[in-house]
This record gives sequence, C-alpha cells and structure tokens, in this order.
Amino acid sequence: MAHVFVTGSSDGLGKMAAQLMIAAGHRVVLHARNEKRAADARKAVPDAESVQIGDFASIAQTRALAEAVNRIGTFDAVIHNAAVGYQEPRKETEDGLPHVFQVNTVGPYILTALMNPPARLVYLSSGMHRGADGSLNDLTWKKRRWNGSNAYAESKLHDTMLAFAVARLWTDVRSNAVDPGWVATKMGGRGAPGDLAAAPKTQVWLATSDEPAARVTGQYFYHMAARPADPAASDHDTQDRLLAECERFSGVTFPASRG
Repeated sequence: MAHVFVTGSSDGLGKMAAQLMIAAGHRVVLHARNEKRAADARKAVPDAESVQIGDFASIAQTRALAEAVNRIGTFDAVIHNAAVGYQEPRKETEDGLPHVFQVNTVGPYILTALMNPPARLVYLSSGMHRGADGSLNDLTWKKRRWNGSNAYAESKLHDTMLAFAVARLWTDVRSNAVDPGWVATKMGGRGAPGDLAAAPKTQVWLATSDEPAARVTGQYFYHMAARPADPAASDHDTQDRLLAECERFSGVTFPASRG
C-alpha cells in the first residue's frame, strides 16, 4: 500500500487518479488551492486521508503547503498534477510572475525542493511540450507578446525538464513525466478527442506499481508506454538553468544532490 500526495486533485485528472488509487487500497492525500475547492475534493473523494490547501499562485502559500505536507511525513509518491490551461490571458500573481508560469512551473519546483523527497515523483506534462521554446529566455513574458498556448506549452516543457533533472540529480528517487493525452476535462474542453478513462492510469501506475516497467526514472510516458520527449528536456545545461531561474524567482534553493 502506497501513501501518495496528489496536487490539484479537487477535480479532473487529479481527482480521477486519487479515486483509482483509493479503490486499489492506497492512502491518498489531496490538494486544493482554497477552501471551496477543498470542500469539492472532500465531496468527490470522501475516502481520502486529508485535503491540504495552498494556492500555487502564491509563493508563500506554496511554501506553507510544503511545510504542511512534511508534517504528515514522507510520501511514497507525489503526483504533480496541478496546472492551469492554455486559454488564459496574461495575468500576474501577487509575486509579479505570469500566472501560468508560476502555477505550472514554479509551484512544482518549490514543492519538489521543499518536500521530504518521496521514492517516486510524477510530473504531468503534455504533448504540447514538443517544439516549445526551450531557450528559457523571457520566462516572465516581459519582452514577448503574450500567447497563452505557447506559455502553457513552455510550462509543460519545464515540467518535463524538472522531472528529468530530478532523475539525474537525485539518484534514489524515481522521477518521470507523463502525457495524459488531450482529454475532455475542464482544462481540455468538451471536444477533446482523447481517452478520458485512460488519462489518469499512467501516473497512478508510475506512483504505485511494482512492475519493472514502472520502476524506472528519467522517462516520458504516454498511456503506460515510454515515448521520446522533446530533446530540450534532456539537456543538462538547460535543466540546470531552469533550476537556477526557479530558485531566483522563488527564493527556494534546490537540493542539488541526493543518493
């Protein structure tokens, strides 16, 4: 039986993953960005162990969330599912960062850096990460004209880079990225063509399975099969630059070596 923390689990794929794991006998802690969403999570997944609250759009709240989950203990796995979508206009958080960048990139970075490292980490990516700008120039979109789709695609490339950087630097942690497919969640939209029932299964498998194929690290998966990621995600210098930039924006230092 695994003990798993799932971010962004009040609805969508996070909720579905939590339900699958609880049905299989695992212990699951949920996450929501505010009290209203926490109530939704408790209603949707009543057998969850608890719901932890913290908005990734706030560095202070994300740090406090890490402290709260560390008081629970060390998890067997963490699924980094929380994200906002590609249709957002440009808006800044209380910390002065683009909302998409802070929630999708900086939030997972802070939790990764501050939480007790689990045995397994799973980061939700997207097929849109392929071909995204991996230069890491103008991460705050101060110089470029805003494009929500591109900002989202870049953030999913960042999540894949983060997964691969952790796999490289923390040799005792299995860290992987997952493309769940374009599916009909609130983020994906009603017309999304992907298999919604299959969408949460790969992250659950990577977080909980003892099958040899799931006990790997530094891989990118789609429907429980390894697939090539964008080459930029595997570049060590780019990974290190992303970690440095996230540290600069958040004030949180990444523990560079484990294992």
